[in-house]
Amino acid sequence: MVTKETSENLEMQHQETQGTVLEREADADDTDGDTFEKLYEQSFGNIQEGEVVRGKVVQISDDYVMVDIGYKSEGEIPIAEFKDEKGNLGVAIGDEVDVLLEYHDDDEGTVFLSKEKAEKIKVWDDISRIYNEDGVIQGKVVSRVKGGLAVDIGIQAFVPGSQVDLRPVRNLDALIGKTFDFKILKYNKKRRNVVLSRRALLEKERERQKGQTLALLEEGKVMEGVVKNITDYGVFVDLGGIDGLLHITDMSWGRVGHPSELCQIGDTIKVKVLHFDRENERVSLGLKQLQPDPWTNAAEKYPVGTKIQGKVVSLTDYGAFVEIEEGIEGLIHVSEMSWTRKIRHPSKILSVGDRVEAVILSIDPDRKRISLGMKQLEPNPWSVIAEKYPVGTVISGKIKNITDFGIFIGIDEGIDGLVHISDISWTKRIRHPSEVYKKGQEVQAIVLNIDKDNERFSLGIKQLEPDPWESVAQRYPVGSVITGPVTNVTDFGLFVELEEGIEGLVHVSEIGKEKAKGAPDEYKVGDRVTAKVINISPKDRKIGLSIKKAEEHEDRTDYKEYMNNPKAATSNLGELLKGAALQNAENSQEE
Repeated sequence: MVTKETSENLEMQHQETQGTVLEREADADDTDGDTFEKLYEQSFGNIQEGEVVRGKVVQISDDYVMVDIGYKSEGEIPIAEFKDEKGNLGVAIGDEVDVLLEYHDDDEGTVFLSKEKAEKIKVWDDISRIYNEDGVIQGKVVSRVKGGLAVDIGIQAFVPGSQVDLRPVRNLDALIGKTFDFKILKYNKKRRNVVLSRRALLEKERERQKGQTLALLEEGKVMEGVVKNITDYGVFVDLGGIDGLLHITDMSWGRVGHPSELCQIGDTIKVKVLHFDRENERVSLGLKQLQPDPWTNAAEKYPVGTKIQGKVVSLTDYGAFVEIEEGIEGLIHVSEMSWTRKIRHPSKILSVGDRVEAVILSIDPDRKRISLGMKQLEPNPWSVIAEKYPVGTVISGKIKNITDFGIFIGIDEGIDGLVHISDISWTKRIRHPSEVYKKGQEVQAIVLNIDKDNERFSLGIKQLEPDPWESVAQRYPVGSVITGPVTNVTDFGLFVELEEGIEGLVHVSEIGKEKAKGAPDEYKVGDRVTAKVINISPKDRKIGLSIKKAEEHEDRTDYKEYMNNPKAATSNLGELLKGAALQNAENSQEE
C-alpha cells in the first residue's frame, strides 16, 4: 500500500530527476550555442578589413543596399554606388556582388562595405595581369585633356596624343564617347597612373595587313580601300597596311575642283592600281580609269553642227567652258556669244552653274578640245543688213556712244554704225566729237560701207551735204584777191581763213615786201590780211595765197586809176616814168 508520504517522496524524486534532465539539456544547449558563435566568429575572422569579398544583396532601401557577407549583421553600401550615369539602379535583391570590407565593429556588429572600391581594386588586378601578359584592355574616351585623352578603363587612364592613331588626329573631341582597345604602356598603382596606347595595336594590325596586301598588289588590279587623308592634290587610300595616292587628275574624267568633292575621310572606294614601286612601297591609284575615256567616241557622238546642252563650269577672260557630259568640256569663245553685242567678258551674260545651249563648231578628240557657239543658234543679222541698208541709204538714229575717234549710232537691235570723226564735217576742225554731239541725241547719217565679215557699219554725216572743196575753184579762182583773218602762224608761213572751214597758206616767200624779210612772226592770230589766190588743189584741199602779189596788184590798180584820172596831165615826168616801170614789172611777173 502506497502511503501518502511515499507518494510525496516519489513526486519529489521525479521532479528532481526532471530538473536534472532539464539542466543537462540546458547545459547542452549552452555548449552548442557557444560553439556555433565561436565557429561564426572564426569564419568571419578570416575576412580582413581592406579585403574584397563576395556577398548577396538582401535588402534595398532609398539610401542603402544591404549585403550579407556572412557576418552576424549585414553591411550597408550607399545606393549611389549601384546607379549608372542616368540614375538607373543596376542591382536587385538576390544578386551577388564583390565588395570591399572597409570597417567592422565586433561589439556593435557594424559592417561598412564599398562596391566602387572593390571594383577599383579588381581593376588594378586586371591591369597588372594584362600588362604582364601583353594583353589588350578596352576603354571609353571620356574627355580631352592636355596632351591627349582621358579614358575610362574602370579607373581613369591617359592616352598621349601621339598614341591615339597612326597619324596625328586634328579633332580629338570627335573621339569622345567612343570605345577602343588599348595596350598598357606603363602603370603605377601607388601614383594611380596608367598610360595607354591605341597606336601600338594599330601598327601591329597594319603590319599584318601590309604583308597580305603586298602579296596581292600588282599594276592593273582593282582593289578596295579606305580614304585616310585628303589634300589639295589628291587622296591617300589605305589598301590594307599600305597607302596609295589617288591624284586629283586621276579621280574623274571631268573637272574636279577639290578631292573632297568626290569623297570623304572614312569612305570605302574601289580604285585601280596604276603603278606600284615595290622597292619603295609607293602606289599610284586611279578612279576614273574604272570608266572608259569619254573622248574615245566623242567625234561620232558630237559631230559639227550638233546642238548640245551643258553646264557652265568655268569663266575666263576669253570665254566660258561648258561641261557637255562628265569628262567632256567645250569652249564658247567670247566672240561666239553674240552676233551684235561686243562682250568684253563672259560674266556679262553667263555665270558658273548656268545651263546653256550651244552648237558644235569644231571638235579635236586627240587634243580633247571642242569649240562651241551660242550666236549660231540664231540667224546672223549681218547677213541681211546690207540688203536692208544699201550704201547711200540715209538713216536716223540715236547716238549710243561717243569716243575719241567718232560716234556710234544705233541702227538695228545690236547693230551700231560708226561715224568717224573725219566724216562729221567737211570743213570744221573737230578735236573731239563731244564738242558737237551728246549721247542720246537723234542724228541723220548716210551709209558709206558695210563690212559683213568684220561686222563693221560705216556712216557719214558730212556726206549729207556737198563737199565745199569741190566748188572752191569757182568761188576762189586763181588770181582773185581775198581778205581774211590769220588763223595760225608757223615758221613756214601764215594760214588765212577764206570762209568757215576753208583756209589758204601764205608761204613765207609770199609775205609782203613791207614786212622785214617776209618774217611770219610779224603777224599774229586774228590779224586781217589781204592775199591773192595763186594756186588751188581741191583734191589735196590746199589753197596757195600771196600777200606780196596782192600788194602788187593793188599798186597796179592805183596806177590804172591814176592814168584814167583827167588830173593826171598835171603829173610830172618822174611820176610817168615810175608808172611805166611798174607796168613792166607786172608784165614780166605774169609771163
